[in-house]
Amino acid sequence: VLTPGRYNSAYFEHAFLAQQMGVELVEGPDLFVKEGFVFLRTTSGPRRVDVIYRRIDDSFLDPLAFRQDSVLGVPGLMSVYRAGRVAIANAVGTGVADDKSIYPYVPDMIRFYLSEEPLLNNVPTWQLRKPDECGHVLSNIKDLVVKEVHGSGGYGMLVGPAASKDEIEAYRQRILASPADFIAQPTLALSTCPTFVEAGIAPRHIDLRPFLLCGRDIQLVPGGLTRVALKDGSLVVNSSQGGGTKDTWVLEDA
Repeated sequence: VLTPGRYNSAYFEHAFLAQQMGVELVEGPDLFVKEGFVFLRTTSGPRRVDVIYRRIDDSFLDPLAFRQDSVLGVPGLMSVYRAGRVAIANAVGTGVADDKSIYPYVPDMIRFYLSEEPLLNNVPTWQLRKPDECGHVLSNIKDLVVKEVHGSGGYGMLVGPAASKDEIEAYRQRILASPADFIAQPTLALSTCPTFVEAGIAPRHIDLRPFLLCGRDIQLVPGGLTRVALKDGSLVVNSSQGGGTKDTWVLEDA
């Protein structure tokens, strides 16, 4: 498991996965490329690596192929990957699925690839690269949530109802400078759950992230990740923004 290191907000997850899979948890400097292969530095000498489960963004993965200032990746890794001498889980480029401008097309993807109708509706989403939708968002920005299409972890977003006039105006200028970099959605009314905080027991907003195991069949995992916004009134549940998690139980089948 290739991790950015202990200062990453998901480091505990990286360590837990490595422990459960019985594999090494490594950082970029722990690996090196030699004679067209990837090796792990160990106390007993170099050991060849065949599969890397990466938890590093594409741009930091190999300073010889992407960002030259990256100290998180492995120099030469991409050349070994292109030669087919190492497998990378979370292959380079799969992050396109995280681009928020892809989200509005998911129902069409379901219809095209599965010849089925979606069972759940998408959250209404405006793509600001479209002039008419951009105009609608700018006129109603105080009521909407606006996000960077490439953003993650709750960074770079505007929650209109919770933002000040100055924050809204500054964000408006960012949109006008590059509309294609943003999407917008309605402000959703997240459920609340009793949560233990410094002041005692208080309601905090939560969301549920279910997990699917995809192989020959698709299996819904009995449980999931419940994320909680620990700040009073906040709708941002991301751990990188001070959010937490709750245990989730499935008590009976539907």
